[in-house]
Amino acid sequence: MEIIAHTRNHRIVAEIKSREIYLKEAEDGVDLIGNIYYQGYDTVILHAHNITPAFFDLRTKLAGEILQKFTNYQVRVAIIGNWSNIASNSLHNFIRESNAGRQVYFTDTIDNTLEKLTR
Repeated sequence: MEIIAHTRNHRIVAEIKSREIYLKEAEDGVDLIGNIYYQGYDTVILHAHNITPAFFDLRTKLAGEILQKFTNYQVRVAIIGNWSNIASNSLHNFIRESNAGRQVYFTDTIDNTLEKLTR
């Protein structure tokens, strides 16, 4: 796992890069939050391909558990992925509602992500 720092509008955002799935359960979220917070970040970019598919099945409640950890620790998070072909209405609504807030975002590119996270 690699952390890449992005600076925009005087804000520093951590992007997590990896070739493997590193976010499999709620405890992995807590570990990640501790790691990035210890390194001085309060905002993080994750990639959907690094998150277990169970996260995107809202029936597992894993997305809620993990994202609640980020909210509790006041770490803003954006997840980059291709959200255009979502078959699940529940997931589509969850993404829309998350994007309307200020804590969790689902985006499609680094530029769109940094725009949302550094306003």
